[in-house]
Amino acid sequence: MVAADADGSSDEEEFYDADEELIDLDKTEVAIPDGPMRDMSFEKADNFDFGDSHEDFDEIYNNAEEHDVGNVQQEHGSVLVHLLSQVSIGMDLTKVTLPTFILERRSLLEMYADFFAHPDAFVATVELETPQERFISVVRYYLNAFYAARKSGVAKKPYNPILGETFRCRYKLPEENSSYNLPDASPSGERTDSGPFPGSDINQLTFIAEQVSHHPPVSAFYAEHPAKRISFNAHIYTKSSFLGLSIGVANIGSGTVILHDFDERYTVTFPSGYGRSIMSTPWVELGGKVKIVCEKTGFYADIDFLTKPFFGGKPHRIQGSLYKEGSKKPFMTIRGEWNNVMMAKPAWGDEYLFIDVKAQPEMKKECVPVVAPRDGRIAAKSYQYRYDRKANDRTAATSRSENASGKRRTLEDTLLHALFVSILLVNVFYVQLDVLDWVSRRDPL
Repeated sequence: MVAADADGSSDEEEFYDADEELIDLDKTEVAIPDGPMRDMSFEKADNFDFGDSHEDFDEIYNNAEEHDVGNVQQEHGSVLVHLLSQVSIGMDLTKVTLPTFILERRSLLEMYADFFAHPDAFVATVELETPQERFISVVRYYLNAFYAARKSGVAKKPYNPILGETFRCRYKLPEENSSYNLPDASPSGERTDSGPFPGSDINQLTFIAEQVSHHPPVSAFYAEHPAKRISFNAHIYTKSSFLGLSIGVANIGSGTVILHDFDERYTVTFPSGYGRSIMSTPWVELGGKVKIVCEKTGFYADIDFLTKPFFGGKPHRIQGSLYKEGSKKPFMTIRGEWNNVMMAKPAWGDEYLFIDVKAQPEMKKECVPVVAPRDGRIAAKSYQYRYDRKANDRTAATSRSENASGKRRTLEDTLLHALFVSILLVNVFYVQLDVLDWVSRRDPL
């Protein structure tokens, strides 16, 4: 969640994570499924492991222990001094090469996929009868999503996707140990022939993400559950800045949860992220005000992710108020910690447990074998190899990435956005309409 920019850098320079080796599009051959990429031809790259459908990418990334960053000043002092010499307070951080020790082993696109690691919380809304119940359910899913994506307390930044990079996966609904008691959570046996993940059971949640812009850096992602007729479309522009003892990342953009059978759309915004204590052991904090709004029903929520005061106070706290349009008093208030327990107090009753984010097991994402050079897991397997290098190689790995700008620009010039379209970068939509056959039969988007 941390991004960085070198003082005096040219506007033409690109933003790099350390030591990213590019895959030559002209020397790679892979099996391409039917779709917009079918006409692209590739040759197989020599000795490159594209993985298989049984590889557990969650396990690769979750191997990191929180002590693997350690005390930054003691273990990486020279690298840190070099990094800090390039920045000033308030500076927009977009072009400084980041040292490898603060980088995660996954792409930002895959981090967004983890917003759906509790698919039962996402689809439970469609089972509820009243608009108020459905609105509360959307708020519950939203607040439940951040811990799955940022459950490590260590501030480490996902790798930046290259322009046109994609990531897709799917999740099964839990058939047991779910607090949502969903009917018909087991596979239906009916398969999709389009969508984010063709061939998936219609009772699975499928996800696709694409990096749609590099200047500014914008990621778009889309998820759907065909059987429940619910979808989510979002775009996020990440803008980072240096704050002295911390680094801040503004997540600019919005997402929309769509309940197609109810014709209800819930627009959500996202909190900012902060990497605190960068001179010692960095840790992650979310902060800022967000809104959740359903225009059709008139319900809305104001939620505040509270940052820790400089002296005293607790980190990770949230407080929220849920309203019905036209009423000055909230019908429900929420308090607690976004990475632990949150409590809700309705106007008509006693306070109760709203969410315990650690109580429910997360579902493992399922991925197909890497199908094209755009797939983020090509880079992810390479990142895992780099991460396992000895610490004394990291400085060299960081410096080598600075020579790759020309190669990246050449690569990006060859890529076309296959999955999403933007309108003045204000809204980014998933546009393969054939993908939404299950929607368009009844209420075309």
